[in-house]
Amino acid sequence: MQPIIAFLTGGYSGEAVISYKSAITIMNNLDLTRYTVYKIDITREGWLYEGKNGRKTEIDRNDFTLTLEGRKVHFDAVLIGIHGEPGEDGKLQGYFDLLNIPYSGCDAATSALTFNKRFTVAVAAFNGIMVARSEILIRNRFENPEQITSRLNFPVFVKPNNGGSSIGMSKVNEPSEELGAAIERAFGVDDQILIEEFITGREFTVGVFRNKDEVITLPLTEVKSKKEFFDFEAKYTAGLNEETTPAIVDEAIANKIRAAAKKIYLVFNCGGVIRIDFIYNEREGEPFMLEINTVPGQSEASIVPQQLRAAGWTLKDFYSALIEEALEKGRRKAQK
Repeated sequence: MQPIIAFLTGGYSGEAVISYKSAITIMNNLDLTRYTVYKIDITREGWLYEGKNGRKTEIDRNDFTLTLEGRKVHFDAVLIGIHGEPGEDGKLQGYFDLLNIPYSGCDAATSALTFNKRFTVAVAAFNGIMVARSEILIRNRFENPEQITSRLNFPVFVKPNNGGSSIGMSKVNEPSEELGAAIERAFGVDDQILIEEFITGREFTVGVFRNKDEVITLPLTEVKSKKEFFDFEAKYTAGLNEETTPAIVDEAIANKIRAAAKKIYLVFNCGGVIRIDFIYNEREGEPFMLEINTVPGQSEASIVPQQLRAAGWTLKDFYSALIEEALEKGRRKAQK
């Protein structure tokens, strides 16, 4: 009997639009000869499965089951494809832990930690991973942002502390009225914001995943934005960025980035596939970690699918590997 898989898309944040783009690629590349898959749309209005006849059925959140034509559907594992809240911040992971349903990707603790940029860089720095200096502002708990930023060197990035896809992010080149506007923009997305020193250098990003207990780093991608920095518009508007996969880079530099990526994957106890963004600073001769994406984009043009193709993986085999990892987690728990 085929394993029954719930594939989750949607979400509660502005990143839902990216989740739906990823969902198209994932659904088109799932191996339906091996798995029975139900796509579940998670929104604040409801958790819904839409059948082939267009009829929508609500998930029973008490046990995460579907009742279709009088038959109750129980899921063997969950494939999480939600960017942002609640699929990337640990909320759904904690929910499935309570129900003892295995899922793809990082666990609840890792997801919650890495969704918080300040906590992420603090843990990374503690473990000897290079990161930019930064300060955090919490709404209504600070008096003078200029005093806080006086401890940093400009330019700086101002961004929501929790969130992804560079939503609400700004670059501020010097202390000015622009700083206040950037802070207000970031507070429009989150109650906590991070102000982080700009690191000069080449930007690289790399997908990392575990396959049969082996941690695999995918070919590097170098990212060059035609805007001042790689913001939401540059990420998702054709022609505003240049992505080279595999990156044309000296092997010694590539090895440093790959080593840092593997270390990060292990230090944060990651699972499934993640994508880590780096700036390689020539003066220091080291890669600086920017952030960890625990549910990286999966649209046809997204970076991880590019890297998988460069590494010789098909998307069908890759998504099967993620599902098998989740099923194996379930088998291990059942044996305890």
